[in-house]
Amino acid sequence: MKILVTGGAGFIASHVKDAFIAEGHDVVVLDSLITGRQELVNPKAKFVKMDIRDKAVSELFATEKFDVVNHHAAQMDVRKSVADPAFDADVNVIGTLNLLENAVKHGVKKFMFASTGGAIYGEQDYFPADENHPQRPLSPYGITKLTTEKYLHFYHHVHGLQYFVTRYANVYGPRQNPHGEAGVVAIFCSKLLAGEQPVINGDGKQTRDYVYIDDVVRANVGGLNYSGSDVVNVGTGVETDVNRLYQVLRDELAPAVAEEHGPAMAGEQQRSVIDYTKASKLLGWKPTMDVETGLRETARWFRDSGGKGR
Repeated sequence: MKILVTGGAGFIASHVKDAFIAEGHDVVVLDSLITGRQELVNPKAKFVKMDIRDKAVSELFATEKFDVVNHHAAQMDVRKSVADPAFDADVNVIGTLNLLENAVKHGVKKFMFASTGGAIYGEQDYFPADENHPQRPLSPYGITKLTTEKYLHFYHHVHGLQYFVTRYANVYGPRQNPHGEAGVVAIFCSKLLAGEQPVINGDGKQTRDYVYIDDVVRANVGGLNYSGSDVVNVGTGVETDVNRLYQVLRDELAPAVAEEHGPAMAGEQQRSVIDYTKASKLLGWKPTMDVETGLRETARWFRDSGGKGR
């Protein structure tokens, strides 16, 4: 199949793209390089530097005749979405609509979308949250992800476009960018290696569901081969608090660095963990990497690569 991977010069999509290529698919990467890094683009993929909002996207679809779109490109900084909701919506909603309109116009068979399981549910009523949990996002970023899911339902119902949505927990692993993608694992690793003091917000007891990149890639491969249209959580069902996460990374990279706490972030979600039962039933998928092993492997990658390279 010919697959367009948007955001393919970024952390998650660069790994997904590599897996698609390994399976023998013809891959085109579209990335603006605002946060992506061209060195993460597999040389076996065709690279197009372009913003998903550009009118030239239509020419790309007309020329390449994609079978599948795997859409990861996004404004993904939650804090930036709060500071500038209009920009967040412009990229994440208007940009995605540009892709969807062209997908329908040019005969794309399936649209795969990277959504969020961390931000879409808001403060949870029960733990872990399954896909039927009320969706009450607390940030414009989460709102735009939910909005896109609703548009996908519309395009499926009206135009027959097949879709597959993966709601990610907090993804971490090699290639994560501590500057453009704002993952706490990458931020802590970067600071520890630079001899800087990481600061934990508040008491550090806030929990997240941390899912390793290799497991996320397998969910995308499963979604590509899945014949229906659906939404699945991609997480571990395990909560890890920030204090424990910091301790594991510190012990691996800089054992002498003390644990330092700062003010709590206003409005920060306290607990987030998602149920992957549906992904298991539909795709035969389950996470294989436990969080402590994954954190140590990620820390070693940051140490050995300096946070750069493949």
